[in-house]
Amino acid sequence: MRQPKLIDYILLTFLALIWASAFFNIKIATNSFGPVTISFLRVFFGAIPVLLLCFYKKIKIEAFSKDWHWFAMIGFINLVAPFFLIAYGIKEVQSNLAAILMSTTPLSSTILGHFFTNNEKFNFVKTIGILIGFSGIVYLFSDNLLINDNNFISALLILLGSTCYVIGGVLTLKISKKKNENVTGSILIWAVIILIPIVLILEKPWEVTPTTEATISVIYLGLVATGLAWLLRFRILKNNGLIFQSQVSYLIPIFGIILSYIFLKEMITYKVLVSLFAVVIGIYFVKKSDIK
Repeated sequence: MRQPKLIDYILLTFLALIWASAFFNIKIATNSFGPVTISFLRVFFGAIPVLLLCFYKKIKIEAFSKDWHWFAMIGFINLVAPFFLIAYGIKEVQSNLAAILMSTTPLSSTILGHFFTNNEKFNFVKTIGILIGFSGIVYLFSDNLLINDNNFISALLILLGSTCYVIGGVLTLKISKKKNENVTGSILIWAVIILIPIVLILEKPWEVTPTTEATISVIYLGLVATGLAWLLRFRILKNNGLIFQSQVSYLIPIFGIILSYIFLKEMITYKVLVSLFAVVIGIYFVKKSDIK
């Protein structure tokens, strides 16, 4: 991989901003749409730029090939389940807390990687990072101003959503030899297929009269925070590799807190800041141990 240039750092920061902005937009969308509808619209609009890119680059989509069951399974675990859990949980939890909870993905992936891969075993530095990061999450749950008996389960569901991303990532290793664009396009197609009957039965979205803000938010979540963000991720991965791209994990919770304050005026307590610091430091140690 070539040495990162200024444009690479700008694109990495832009990707972090896009993913961080998803949280307050999900919060806005929940004012009009149910969690299943949000999930469906997100994957539907998210599939458009990815599939257009595949068409332009003449990349074959293998959603209905012999590996269809892998695409369907990953589509459910990596898109449908986390999108639903986050949208369901964030209705009762501040979006800045959701950003911190979701930022634990690198920590969870390190734990699963130890058990399900041959080359990502624990070492001393990784263990310290995991302990520091998750101690920050435990401390966050002690913030009675923001997490209480009424929304405790919602916060746990968001944390479960981050775990779904990790499990989906592990399953993606089964088809790791396929092009990223093909895999993403295929799992988005299956996510749409899975969600169509669920959204029609459970939420009847045609009966909803959404606000303008909620409509803009779900379209943004699909086209930008899902579709465009994945395409930007492809570019960064291709030019700079996984280790460089993974640095986005440091920025997402920081931007998430800043954006939620700017757009939603959400409360920022000292426990939120301490938890954020612990999670970022934990991720730093985990990532540092991966640098050869």
